[in-house]
Amino acid sequence: MTSKAIEELKRRRQGEFKKKNSQIPYAVIVTAISLIIYTICIKLNHHSTFWMIGLLFGITLQRSRFCFAASFRDPILVGSTAILKAILIALIVSTIGFTIVEYASIGDAGELDKIRTLGQVYPVGLHTVIGAIMFGIGMVIAGGCASGFLMRIGEGFLLQVVVLFGFLMGALVGTWQFEFWDKILISKAPTVFFPDYVDFPIATIVQVIVLVALYYVADWYDKKNNIMVM
Repeated sequence: MTSKAIEELKRRRQGEFKKKNSQIPYAVIVTAISLIIYTICIKLNHHSTFWMIGLLFGITLQRSRFCFAASFRDPILVGSTAILKAILIALIVSTIGFTIVEYASIGDAGELDKIRTLGQVYPVGLHTVIGAIMFGIGMVIAGGCASGFLMRIGEGFLLQVVVLFGFLMGALVGTWQFEFWDKILISKAPTVFFPDYVDFPIATIVQVIVLVALYYVADWYDKKNNIMVM
């Protein structure tokens, strides 16, 4: 195809798409409403901080397209590990932050029982594998994880409201049946807590090293397989 034909094709394609309306007025209105609600919450002393943190989380998720489902889906479909690398960075930061918070909370790094309690360490076993598979299948069918479908509801994807309903029903059933499964399966599984075997700082360092190594593997995979940059 000649360059003249290509330019003609571009002009035709551009004519097929209407210019999008500006979203700035809507953004101003939503921001004003949010600030009004925030002000009312402050006066009523009713979780005003949570409201603002929720908004900031929503904006961050929407702009970054942060989604656990996409982090596992994209490497297989298009070879991109951009979101996976972002999650690994988040895990590295949270690991270091968690260690700092734990040390500040207990005062004595040797009190592993307090660390275990604050960290909410749970048994790992067959139920973990089954739950992971079920949740993974659910993420594929729903087209996203919990953060992903909440973000898309905010963007106006009405189909994700159905996903939200299913998510709520699943959480309700899970809470209702948890005691039963805990007695016959979960409570009988072993609890793996690395500071029981090595010092807490060493366990933290090893975890960070593993996450950094995974990041470099993901980066290598992206450069080799990402079809989006070819």
